Amino acid sequence: MLVIVPMFHANAWGTPYAAWMIGADLVFPQQFLQAGPLSKVIEDTRPTITGAVPTVLNDLLHNAAGTDMSSLRLVMCGGSAVPRSLIDGYRETFGLPVVQGWGMTETSPVCAIGHPPKDMGDLSETDWRVKTGRIIPGVELRITDDNGDPQPWDGEALGEIEVRGSWITGSYYNVDDPEKFHDGWLRTGDVASVLPNGYVMISDRAKDVIKSGGEWVSSVDLENTIMGHPAVLEAAVIGVPDDRWDERPLACVVLKPGESLTAEELRQWLSERTAKFWLPERWAFISEVPKTSVGKFDKKVLRAANEKGDLEVEKLA
Repeated sequence: MLVIVPMFHANAWGTPYAAWMIGADLVFPQQFLQAGPLSKVIEDTRPTITGAVPTVLNDLLHNAAGTDMSSLRLVMCGGSAVPRSLIDGYRETFGLPVVQGWGMTETSPVCAIGHPPKDMGDLSETDWRVKTGRIIPGVELRITDDNGDPQPWDGEALGEIEVRGSWITGSYYNVDDPEKFHDGWLRTGDVASVLPNGYVMISDRAKDVIKSGGEWVSSVDLENTIMGHPAVLEAAVIGVPDDRWDERPLACVVLKPGESLTAEELRQWLSERTAKFWLPERWAFISEVPKTSVGKFDKKVLRAANEKGDLEVEKLA
């Protein structure tokens, strides 16, 4: 098992338990998490399973596509939403399935796994893999509205995910904050819908959801759709003030090396793939999306940069 996630991250805490239970060896790449060193580690040690955040896997896909990954049987991915383009890319380039997992430090760490169901219905395998996943045995999950009322599992209703279970925290050390818990349930801060068969689809973090003219806009869905463009490497969407609609999305885009694309061209491409009122008027092309220590998009840095006027924002009519 190749443990790409740093050891201070919750995922890396859970990995050794699973490895020791089945007698698997563990491979640690230390601080060398870039495509080049990881490619060599994979070819030298021949792991059969690995896991990482989307940004690390995206780096491997675009900068080490010639890596021999034939020893791997699956790649776990979590920490943030997994783009469809990443799932399709690993299948087409490496012949590998990407399995999405969801959890957090407080859930020690896994709550849901995104294996496609036996009966996939009208949806493709990738359609199921881009969903957050189905809750695992031992975890109870519900979604609640702004009033704290549980919402139905109909695939339409949105609410904040609340979870509870024997390995899910019930309190914080020396912290008494009623905003963190609700009637014994851990409030996760993730906004999602749930299908009748228990599959969860996270649409945003509560703090990142954009409310425009009274309607919700999912920054996660917008980001993943934009990253489906063949010229786009990364995209992060943040909410910015708007005189007419209170708040509107600002799309911050990183192009692949050697690619050229205008905001108008990208918006036109996006218009065929998302709701009209979701289409951003504001665009910024940047060299890199800021990231946290574990490789997640750090949107608070982008918000601060925008507030200071450090982003070169183009506003379309």
